[in-house]
Amino acid sequence: MRNKKILITGGAGFIGSNLCKKLVSENEIFSLDNYSTGTVKNHHEGVKYIEADTKEISNIFSVRFDYVFHLGEYSRVEKSIDEYYKVWEYNVHGTNEVIKYCKKYDCKLIYAGSSTKYYNNNNGSKLTPYTFFKAQNTELINNYSKWYNLNYAIAYFYNVYGDNEIDQGEYSTVVGKFINLFHKKEPLTIVKPGTQTRHFTNVNDIVEALILIAKKGKGDGYGIGSEEKMSIIELAKLFKCEYKFIGERVGNRKNSILNNEKLYKLGWKAKTSIEDYIDKKINSID
Repeated sequence: MRNKKILITGGAGFIGSNLCKKLVSENEIFSLDNYSTGTVKNHHEGVKYIEADTKEISNIFSVRFDYVFHLGEYSRVEKSIDEYYKVWEYNVHGTNEVIKYCKKYDCKLIYAGSSTKYYNNNNGSKLTPYTFFKAQNTELINNYSKWYNLNYAIAYFYNVYGDNEIDQGEYSTVVGKFINLFHKKEPLTIVKPGTQTRHFTNVNDIVEALILIAKKGKGDGYGIGSEEKMSIIELAKLFKCEYKFIGERVGNRKNSILNNEKLYKLGWKAKTSIEDYIDKKINSID
């Protein structure tokens, strides 16, 4: 992908910052981020950063982007139970404005859906406010395209880990949290029962898939997930250290249903193994 004008919402966040890093050398990149979880530490030289909510997109820009990667939404499953109105503000109000903008200026929208909707025979949307609104957004975008001919593709992430992930606090990822606790020589904390399984996928593989989907994808159904499947207990055991269990949480699904056939047809396959990644992190930490 070269010589494109690209907007990445959430560009200072975990996945967005890695996408910025990959694209900035050969494209004109703009980031729109409210820094609710993003940070200036994730900035890359050459990217034009704007601090604002996505609902303000039309007040900030009035140009056509070749691609709009919409990653700037609320993105925690269980925590969303406590933050319903924040989820609505980011994932309903903000996303509606992004959709309208893409239609008005004929931008291709690459939307980051949530693989949680495939859980429990495609009933995962009922788990939490986050899963509900994410599933509703995919339906909205599919129908909006039929009504108004929106150019779009929808991707679904599976438990992303890697550089710039949040490793502490309420919004931390499980891999990031485990690495941080290991570094501090504290027991890893596993949400009961620990047998819940996930398809952990490295952020570099996610970025490669997003670029491929932007160039070749059309419509819904592009799951981005590693074939590797691992329980949280199995993940913890890779660290070869002490771990303990903490109470179950509302919205904590018991498994992850992989749906990546459509992306595989475009030629994508995950390259990074979670086991190799953890091994390097363990051996690189003093």
